[in-house]
Amino acid sequence: MSKVRIFALGGLDEDGKNMFIVENDDDIYAIECGLRYPEADQLGIQKIVPDFQYLSEHADKVKGVFITHGHEDVIGALCNLLKEINLPVYMTPLTARMFERKAKAAGLKDLNIHRIRRNSTFKIGKTEIRTFGTTQSIADGFGVAIRTEDGYVVYTSEFIVDYDIKSEAFRFDLLDVTDLGSKGVLALMTESVGSTREGHSAPNHRITRLIEPYFEETKNRIIVSCYNSNLYRVIELVELANKYNRKVMIYDEELRNLMKDMAALGYYRIPAGLDIVPQNFSNDAENILLIIAGDGSSIFRKVHKIVTKEDDIVQLRPTDTVIIASPAVPGTERDAAGMEDEMYKETSRVHGIDSKRTFSMHASIEDLKMMIYLLNPQYYIPVKGEYRQLISNANIALDMGYPANNIIVLDNGQVATIQDGQLKRGYDSVPVGDVLVDGNDSLDASGMVLKDRELLSTDGAIVVGVVINHMTKEIIGGPDVQSRGVIYLKDADYIIKEIGNIMERTINEAVEADRYDNLQCRADAREKISRYVLKETGKRPMILPAIVEINTTD
Repeated sequence: MSKVRIFALGGLDEDGKNMFIVENDDDIYAIECGLRYPEADQLGIQKIVPDFQYLSEHADKVKGVFITHGHEDVIGALCNLLKEINLPVYMTPLTARMFERKAKAAGLKDLNIHRIRRNSTFKIGKTEIRTFGTTQSIADGFGVAIRTEDGYVVYTSEFIVDYDIKSEAFRFDLLDVTDLGSKGVLALMTESVGSTREGHSAPNHRITRLIEPYFEETKNRIIVSCYNSNLYRVIELVELANKYNRKVMIYDEELRNLMKDMAALGYYRIPAGLDIVPQNFSNDAENILLIIAGDGSSIFRKVHKIVTKEDDIVQLRPTDTVIIASPAVPGTERDAAGMEDEMYKETSRVHGIDSKRTFSMHASIEDLKMMIYLLNPQYYIPVKGEYRQLISNANIALDMGYPANNIIVLDNGQVATIQDGQLKRGYDSVPVGDVLVDGNDSLDASGMVLKDRELLSTDGAIVVGVVINHMTKEIIGGPDVQSRGVIYLKDADYIIKEIGNIMERTINEAVEADRYDNLQCRADAREKISRYVLKETGKRPMILPAIVEINTTD
C-alpha cells in the first residue's frame, strides 16, 4: 500500500515564503525554504519565514531539502531552518556558493550540503530523485521529481519556455521533461505567478529591445537598477555595454560575487577590460554603465542614497540616464515609491520598464500548458502564488480537459493524500503560520513583539516608576512619570500627576489589605492607568509600571 502526502508550509495564497512538502510513505522531502518581505507597518521585521514545527517534530523522517535556485523567496529562510534542524540540503553549485556566504554570515557550521547537477538522477535511500534544468532569471535553476510507487511527483520551480537560450546554465531541459512524462507522473506542482498572462513569456522577458535605444542615443552615463539575483538581466546589460563600448561598474558586493561564481563555474564571464571595481570608479567618468543592485528594499535605499548624494562612491548627475529595472515586490512598495520621487526631483531622464511589455521570468499560460502536456500528470496542483493566481492556474488545466476532481487547490497546511494512486476525500491539516524575524534574527511566532511595536508607533508609551522599602513597602522615591508620544506634557500636567497618584494608591491599597505582590501591583496599576489615559486622551499607549524594592537602613 502506497501513501503520498503533499502540502505547503508556505507559498500558497501569498507572495513568497515558499516551502512545499512531499511525503512518500514514511520519508519526508522539503522543497524550497523561502522568505516573504514584511509589509511597511510590520515595524522592525526583517523577514517572514515559515513555521518549522512540523519538520522539527518529524526531523528523523526528513530525508532532504531541495533548493531549486537562489531567489530569496525559496532560499531566504534556509539559515533559520538549519539553525533549528541540521538537515541534508540539495542544491546546484551556483546556489550552493550563494548560500555558503549566507551561512557564514549567520554563523552556521558543519552543514550537510550536497551539490547536484541541474539534470541528474540519484537516490536518497531507496527513493529515486530526478532533476531537470529550467530557464529562469537566475542561473543553475532546476525542477525536481520524486519517484513513488504510483509515479513521479514533479515540482517545476520557476520556468519559462525559451528556445533561444545560449548558456547551458539557463537552458530548459525539454528532453528530460518529455522523458519524465513518458515514465508516468502522479502529481505535478507548477508555479502560478504568471498564470494570468496570455501566450508565452518569451521573448517578452528580455529588456534589450526596450533599453538599447538609450545606449544608442547618449554618450553620458547610464544607471540601471537591477535585483542582484536577476542574472539573466545583468548579462543582458553587460552585453549591451560591450556592444556600445561602455565600461561597466557593478555596484553591489553580492552581485560581484555572483558574477565571479558564474565565471569560476564556466557559466558566463564579463568580457575582458569591461569591468570597473568600485574602488577604481570615478564619479566624473563618462560613457559608463552603472548597474546598481541589491535585494528586497535594499536596492531602493541604495539608489535613494545615490540620488540624494549621500553615497560615498556614486552620486547622481543631471546628465545621467536612469533606467529602473527593479520593479517593486510586495513589502517594498513604499521604499520604491520614495526612491522614484527623489529621482524625479533630480532628473527628468528616468525610464521604467513597462510590465505590459516586459514579463518577469515566470511561466505564462502557454508555458504552463506545454508543461502539463509534456508531463501529463494524473493530478495537477497549482503552487507558489496568490489565490487568484492559483485559481487561474487551475483553470488552465480545466480548459485542457482535466477533471475538476483531479485539480487540487490547497491552502497552506492543507494536506492532499494520494493512497494507492487515488486522491482521498477530505483533507488533513498540519500546523502552519508566519514566523517574524527581526534584525537580530530572533524569532517571534506569536507576533506579540510586533504588536508592541505597533502600539508604540501609534499611541506611544508611558513609564511610571516608584521606589519602595523592601521591608515596610513604604514609597520612598517617586512616582516618576515619563511620557513619549502620548501627550504634550506642558498641556497635560494634571494627567501626569494623576497617573502618579494612581500608582501610589494601587500600592498603598495592596499594602493596607496585606495582599501586596510586586507583579500583581504592576498589573493592577497598568490596567487602571490604561483606563484613565484612554478616558482623558482617547489613546491606548503602552503602560510600563516599574516598582523597585530596596533594603534601607535608618
